[in-house]
Amino acid sequence: MTAVLQAQGLGKKYGKRWALRECTVEIPAGRVVGLVGPNGAGKTTLLKLAAGQLQPTAGAITVLGGRPAGTPEQLGRVGFVAQDTPVYAGLTVADHLRLGARLNPRWDAAVARERVARLGLVPSHRVGRLSGGQRAQLALTLGLAKRPELLILDEPVASLDPLARREFMQGLMEATAEHELSVLLSSHLVSDLERVCDFLVVLVDSRVRVAGETDRLLDTHHRLTGPRRDPGRLPAGQHVVSASHTDRQSTFVVRTDAPIHDPAWTVTRLGLEDLVLAYMDRRTVAERRVALEVRR
Repeated sequence: MTAVLQAQGLGKKYGKRWALRECTVEIPAGRVVGLVGPNGAGKTTLLKLAAGQLQPTAGAITVLGGRPAGTPEQLGRVGFVAQDTPVYAGLTVADHLRLGARLNPRWDAAVARERVARLGLVPSHRVGRLSGGQRAQLALTLGLAKRPELLILDEPVASLDPLARREFMQGLMEATAEHELSVLLSSHLVSDLERVCDFLVVLVDSRVRVAGETDRLLDTHHRLTGPRRDPGRLPAGQHVVSASHTDRQSTFVVRTDAPIHDPAWTVTRLGLEDLVLAYMDRRTVAERRVALEVRR
């Protein structure tokens, strides 16, 4: 499996605070990767390290087999669209295309013109007159016309209404299929990721909690509901991701490769949002540690 991004013990520190710590992950090429986690988890820091906009404090990261932004050629292989869709209100759409052509040696003018026409953007209009969705689409157009091998998107639809989000994601899916590029997409909106992503990375408290193909993750995670039970009594092959209890009932989300045959449990499948929320649930971290100690 060819990796588009590899991080080993990666960390970034601002003063005394770690924004990202002990991040180890390998992301395969040719995938649309969803990066999800709560605010402050380190998502933007990881994306900026991948784009070469930040330098790591600890560990190592390679992107497309090289150091991020290590050479002009390496810089040209990665496209980056920041959360605030970096376009300039005082410039026209055509000005943005000319600027893109000057700054990017791999610039594909035909791709830029075709997308602008298909989106109904008027080249002579100043960007300040465009809607939020149109500005986001223009930013995506600039990223695609750079002809990157990896396109990094940091919360590109966070401020858009549902219709504009859907149109943006549809355009992204079409472009990914057409240009055969790898995409690393950060978003809080798991429903959007569920439609477009085939690989998932969950980042919590500056660390990767789980990473893998979405279909595989959904196949190996289950919700167990039954009589109250201590997590330490579960089989060793069932890794407890989250747990909640009432006086008589326990509910666990577990990860396991083995079939679950215990008749005491009602077993249900998880959706992607359920899986993400289970890994983001901080209430059961201490309980998972206790369970591990019991098993030892």
